[in-house]
Amino acid sequence: MAVKIRMKMMGRRHRPFFRICVTDARTPRDGRVLEEVGYYDPMVPETDARTVLNTERINYWIGVGAKPSDRVAVLLKKYGANGTHLEQQKAAVDRLNNTRRRTTTPPQPTKTETKKPKPTTKSDNETSKNDSV
Repeated sequence: MAVKIRMKMMGRRHRPFFRICVTDARTPRDGRVLEEVGYYDPMVPETDARTVLNTERINYWIGVGAKPSDRVAVLLKKYGANGTHLEQQKAAVDRLNNTRRRTTTPPQPTKTETKKPKPTTKSDNETSKNDSV
């Protein structure tokens, strides 16, 4: 069985998203996969933060004979285990996380008055029953 590491297209129109999958070479592009080993999101504003890979599993599959496609080979060269852009990727992910934290700060809670519960009193019926016994 010929095994390939290639991209599987997900997402919707004008919003692409790709999963990097290990699959049999005879299956369709978006068909059944053996394992998903990462993803590539071209819509992320930071170029180096677009790819997330499980390098341990990718190295295993390459070790047992899987062949990466041309696009995946470029991503592996840049962001794989011995990639050329690993420091830039880490810095880009940190910048992206910092901007997300700043823009999505939770609103400050407003101080509201809480009503104190009324003290419970015995009704007239309960007091008359207790007095008569």
